[in-house]
Amino acid sequence: MSTFVIFFDMRAERNIFLLLFLFILGTAIYAQRINSPKYEYRAVWVTTIENLDWPRTQVKTFADIEVQKRELAQMLDSLRMLNVNTVMLQTRVRGDVLYPSEIEPFSKVLTGVAGQNPGYDPFAFAIEECHKRGMQLHAWIVTLPLGKVQHVRELGRHALKNKQPQLCRVYRGSWYMEPGEPGTVDYLRRLVNEIVSKYDVDGIHLDYVRYPDFAKSYPDDYLFRRYGSGRSLADWRRDNITRIVRGIYSEVKSLKPWVRVSCAPLGKYDDLGNYSSRGYNARRTVFQDARLWLAEGIVDMLFPMVYFRGNDFYPFVLDWQENACGRHIVPGIGTYRLLKEYGDWEVGEVQRQLLTSRGAGTSGTSMFRARHLLDNIKGFTDVYSRIYDRFVPVPPITWHTAAAPEAPSGFCGVRNGDTLTLRWNKVASADGMPAMRYNIYASTDSAVDISNVDNLMAVGLSDTLFAWNGSTLNTMHWAVVAVDAYGAEGDAALWSERGHIPALMREVFHLPPPATWGMRLILRDAVGAVLYKGRYRTRIGVRGLPPGMYLLEIVSRDGSVLRRIPFSR
Repeated sequence: MSTFVIFFDMRAERNIFLLLFLFILGTAIYAQRINSPKYEYRAVWVTTIENLDWPRTQVKTFADIEVQKRELAQMLDSLRMLNVNTVMLQTRVRGDVLYPSEIEPFSKVLTGVAGQNPGYDPFAFAIEECHKRGMQLHAWIVTLPLGKVQHVRELGRHALKNKQPQLCRVYRGSWYMEPGEPGTVDYLRRLVNEIVSKYDVDGIHLDYVRYPDFAKSYPDDYLFRRYGSGRSLADWRRDNITRIVRGIYSEVKSLKPWVRVSCAPLGKYDDLGNYSSRGYNARRTVFQDARLWLAEGIVDMLFPMVYFRGNDFYPFVLDWQENACGRHIVPGIGTYRLLKEYGDWEVGEVQRQLLTSRGAGTSGTSMFRARHLLDNIKGFTDVYSRIYDRFVPVPPITWHTAAAPEAPSGFCGVRNGDTLTLRWNKVASADGMPAMRYNIYASTDSAVDISNVDNLMAVGLSDTLFAWNGSTLNTMHWAVVAVDAYGAEGDAALWSERGHIPALMREVFHLPPPATWGMRLILRDAVGAVLYKGRYRTRIGVRGLPPGMYLLEIVSRDGSVLRRIPFSR
């Protein structure tokens, strides 16, 4: 095995300890990155009820509109820096919504007054801001709960229980839509139709599509006698919930089949052979037959809320994945458990959950909730950024995709100093589908491998232009692919840049002062394997590398590559 030394302008005895530390740290980080798939959900729930995540400021004056918008934009910037690619925004809160609706009133979280118009469309703004950053936005729908009695009273004549009382039931101090009432699914289909028809939303995410906790005393006897048709009470209730999921899925797919439909069931489907659900599971406690939804194909993905640890987490995540039926399983991770009042977990527990979920072959993870991810509780934000250290696309929904997009035509590049500008022609979308987006890849190999996540340079571009700031390589090869609304990539268009290795690339590199705090250096070999990761230095040298091509990357704190410096030995 060849050895090499990276040296800094420091005392030799300090170098030994620093190199040992960097080697151990780099090995740990690389071990987390090596299994990073090309496609993965890095999702987060953004909670609006009680203004928990957003908005933090309510609209009282016209100036507050811009404050509210800025709060969301800043949160999305922070999430994007952590390479989050999917935002589930709580859009239907409790029988009220974040957009101008003909069916339900504006939520009080926007203005502090139930039903009051905030003066703009917050949902449309959120979609636009997510798409600017290459992120998906899924409308998080609280499906059956309508809120506590006081909340429903504040909604007044706009409350569903006053407009369609037959669909509503009060139970243990809160109002709910009645799952056993046939009209419930029709109402929810109409609500979802309004969202999907009016907005360029990427997904519909169903939460609380279940019976209330403590459902044994839930008062639906008369409906069961009317509609039970010889089934047991448990089977009838499960069928009611499945009918709602099936109806919403059918409604969405009839309008825009590329819009993803997901649900967030309880984290444990049922008891497992050697592991008890401790009396709280999806199938028998709240009557969510979520495994049936997967088998029937009436969800595109599930976000099971596995907010547990140890043997209450790992076996149940594996159980979901083993019964995925080809659909996407995205475990919901309870980052709030790091807080003292919610469990005081060690950060290592959540780190293991993220890595175990990836190792089990799930399609990603989702954090509950945004503020807990961003607040760096016990250093968790730093852990998250090391595991998810680059931005990747969400997995395609291959069971709905149309024909693969064509390769973009007219792909070419022009270099001006250190800046390379790539351009290509638009690829037309099928009728009714959103415009194509584009992914960019680069490699030292002329056959650019677009399946290799390390070749991925940019994700979800809406423009047909990409500017890259970096020195030319002896032969740098580029690829651009069109991506349709299902997430499917088409054939690649290729273009090669030819030039020379700058004379600067010698034994010692003299680099400019750091542009931002937290910059790092990464050294890769010709096949892209990471040989070294460390802190940014203005003077760095290498010794002992075998002959060949190498690449030194200057990387920002959020993981984006600021510059690539090729050299040979």
